Amino acid sequence: MGNTSSMLTQYDIEEVQQHCNNTFSEQEIVSLYQRFCQLDRSSGGFISGDEFLSVPEFAVNPLSQRLLRMIDGLNFKEFVAFLSAFSSRATPDQKIEFVFKVYDLDCNGIMDILRDLTGTYISEQQRQQVLTHVLEEAGYIKDSLFVLADFVKILGSSGLEMEVEVPVD
Repeated sequence: MGNTSSMLTQYDIEEVQQHCNNTFSEQEIVSLYQRFCQLDRSSGGFISGDEFLSVPEFAVNPLSQRLLRMIDGLNFKEFVAFLSAFSSRATPDQKIEFVFKVYDLDCNGIMDILRDLTGTYISEQQRQQVLTHVLEEAGYIKDSLFVLADFVKILGSSGLEMEVEVPVD
């Protein structure tokens, strides 16, 4: 599986399915492998950030720079696990965890989403006031850290639908 010129064995497919919590069928994994091999121009078994940017839809995505941090240097199994959040079979918690990781810039388990959502449109003081209000409404005190469990708890009970899917055929 490390060398992209080889074919997937049944064992490889089952291992990848298990790694991604069965969010993709065997045929979908084969299709993803073919796409992975196309992207891996160096045939090194890993996809670089530059290779990901060769996908036009990815390159124009406003979150592409954040996503690059997550995907640069993925092997095939990691590539499928990354895409599993976009599967129709992914659970809401899996999708929420993915969104959290996109906004956890320094990978410390703490999210800094408000700055990203508001940009320079509001002052730092206004941003802190909004954040404090939102966290208080959710039952957190001002000095609470906003971690994955909190994010899952809030979004999981919100009824929010995340309908972004990656076609695999």
